Amino acid sequence: MRVGTLRSIISNAFYHEERTHCLERHLKFHIETLPDRLKIEKDNELESLKKFAMDYIHHVPEFLDALKEASQKAGIENHVFPFLRIAERYFISPPSLPNHHVGLMAMMDEAYLAHRLFEEVNDRYISRVGMPLIPWDMTLANVVAHQLVGEDLANRLDALVYNTVNKMMPAERHYESDEFKDFVKQEKGNTTSIWQEWPCMGKAAGIEWALS
Repeated sequence: MRVGTLRSIISNAFYHEERTHCLERHLKFHIETLPDRLKIEKDNELESLKKFAMDYIHHVPEFLDALKEASQKAGIENHVFPFLRIAERYFISPPSLPNHHVGLMAMMDEAYLAHRLFEEVNDRYISRVGMPLIPWDMTLANVVAHQLVGEDLANRLDALVYNTVNKMMPAERHYESDEFKDFVKQEKGNTTSIWQEWPCMGKAAGIEWALS
């Protein structure tokens, strides 16, 4: 894992934002386009969205490290590591997509790809074990990010993640290994201790589901 390289790329994007405020302008434009199902603290909507976007981007290399540890604990690193390398590659060599995003806004696109890939890995683990590899719900954060990236581009990125995961389906044989079965039997697949420090990024930024 080239986590240090990812942190350097993200740091450069944050420096770019300090000079250009590209992400801030983008967020100002999108405040009014957020769906009614999302509720943001009205006193400081822009600051909430900025905090969310920055946390969402910053968490990618931290997630890579934590998922690496969790998959090693579960004995399924041979299955999970290829997904982590793809998430890493999204930042180091982003896929060519038609959009005008630069700096931190481009990082949002790549962070969305990575987090959606993490979500797919987690969903497949849940289907095998009955409990999550990442024991908190990423849905809210990814819904917010989907809206900030933009519907058309986010749908393209979702399709890219979906196609990537389907191509890697044969790798799921690692869930059949004796090592993994022993882990599930002895520890019931519990990796919660690795993730205790992680808050929900949406709620931490003052964004919640609106009550119906």
